[in-house]
Amino acid sequence: MKYFSVYSYAVIIFIISFLIISPIYLDTVFAQDKLISANGNNDITYVAKFVCGSISDDNGPLRPGHYNTDISITNKQLSEISFLWTVSVNDGPISHSTLIKLDNQKSTGLDCRNIKKVIGFENNPKHVGGFVFITIPQNYNPANPNSVTQFSLDDINLLDVQVFFTANALDTLPHEVVLEKISFYIIDDKTGKIPKQLIKTTLDVTLESKLNIISDTEKKVKEILSSTYDISENDFNKVEIRIKNVSIGVGSMIDDHAISLSIIKPQIYSQDKQ
Repeated sequence: MKYFSVYSYAVIIFIISFLIISPIYLDTVFAQDKLISANGNNDITYVAKFVCGSISDDNGPLRPGHYNTDISITNKQLSEISFLWTVSVNDGPISHSTLIKLDNQKSTGLDCRNIKKVIGFENNPKHVGGFVFITIPQNYNPANPNSVTQFSLDDINLLDVQVFFTANALDTLPHEVVLEKISFYIIDDKTGKIPKQLIKTTLDVTLESKLNIISDTEKKVKEILSSTYDISENDFNKVEIRIKNVSIGVGSMIDDHAISLSIIKPQIYSQDKQ
């Protein structure tokens, strides 16, 4: 019974000690998570994903199309900020670092032309992807840029970095086109390939029209009939048609275009000086 009593006291003392010490320990952990100490060399870094160039096949992971990335950088501070930007290509080269000085509340941008130039891909239209590292390479504090003891996660967000992605599956940008609607009759078909219910019935077809170009409307209709009903060009004279009416309209190309915007949060890289 005496042994049990001593053991019980030890357990009670351990529990009381744990309850007293653990809040202090947890507060310390949370404080370390909230405040970042600036011992050694601390680099504030923004990591932005980029996709540039064209994909012509379906080997993935992206669908065929033309891709572009624009990275906008704004100095939110009231003093000048200097930063480095570096390109890292997926499974490829890493560029040299380029220094940019950005005055207070000024902005700048990096796009695929800048990215491809620093990695030597400026004349390569093929797809390339990777990351741009935007780094403030010192213990940076807006009040005293050369010495910092500690700062919160909110304090290290000195720049506003936004990434704008665009993708377009069309070879050209959407634009207005002139459309030609042709109404016609099929008077006679000696090929026997056109369904009989279409003979002597009002039909129409809409085609893209080219400005200031003289064209044979009847031939254009016969070419459509040829591709639809497998009629050779030599048999065009066996199909007799009459043009009833031609009207012109304006339409827009389909826009197979996608955009997205992301806001990049900073992270801090700490490495003690040797």
